Amino acid sequence: MNMNKVMVIGAGQMGGGIAQVAATAGLHVYVFDLNLEQAQQSVITIERFLEKAVAKKKITATEKADILSRIHITGELSRAKEVDLVIEAIVEKLDVKSQLFRQLDKICPPHTILASNTSSLPITEIAAATSRPQKVIGMHFMNPVPIMRLVEVIRGLATSDETFNTIEQLAKTMNKVAVEVNDNPGFVSNRVLMPMINEAIYCVYEGVATVEAVDDVMKLGMNHPMGPLTLADHIGLDTCLSIMEILHEGFADSKYRPCPLLRKYVKAGWVGKKSGRGFYTYD
Repeated sequence: MNMNKVMVIGAGQMGGGIAQVAATAGLHVYVFDLNLEQAQQSVITIERFLEKAVAKKKITATEKADILSRIHITGELSRAKEVDLVIEAIVEKLDVKSQLFRQLDKICPPHTILASNTSSLPITEIAAATSRPQKVIGMHFMNPVPIMRLVEVIRGLATSDETFNTIEQLAKTMNKVAVEVNDNPGFVSNRVLMPMINEAIYCVYEGVATVEAVDDVMKLGMNHPMGPLTLADHIGLDTCLSIMEILHEGFADSKYRPCPLLRKYVKAGWVGKKSGRGFYTYD
């Protein structure tokens, strides 16, 4: 199946990054967000990223202009009737995503594939909201999307081989490495990563070490490029908490219990870099 047009729903950090790599791969991209100002800001962010790429001679000014010309902002979900693929990158809540997929199922033509960038929610349940579960798939990009090579491609219970093969090939076209993962809470990336972050928070909570010390141990001793608490701030502590709750509920295992300090920070609004304060303070 040829991919020519894609709609990215959600113009946040992830949605903007997905739109950029899709446009760079030659696709025409509709960026949908109810907040058009947010969508416009995402395009400005893309333009700045591309300007840096031109300055570093990674792309030409003409290539930059071509990429931007393929990105279109829209506040009309009905434009999804024109696309071959929808990639959803909205809030990590199952009921909200299911409702969106129910709407898309009615709007999109039968051939359109519906993909979710969810980092932990069940693809099978999202697909059940549609009449095309064989065309629903998980496409979990890593942050920052233009830089990170991995895409977890998650099969739901009914996802067809044709759908998987199409998305796998598209990921390669986007210069990504597609790794096949079955539908399970947290998939692979967050099932491994989030308990590590949660345990790092427990180390602070229980007074084992300071925030800086925990990060230094993991950077200098385990050769991680970024400490787990710094990474948590970049991801968003609210997102970390949401994923831990999904893992805790999905596996009913106490090892996934979110640290009380994580809950406290989220309740305080200290959710990381995007709020100006998490485990570190940001300007």
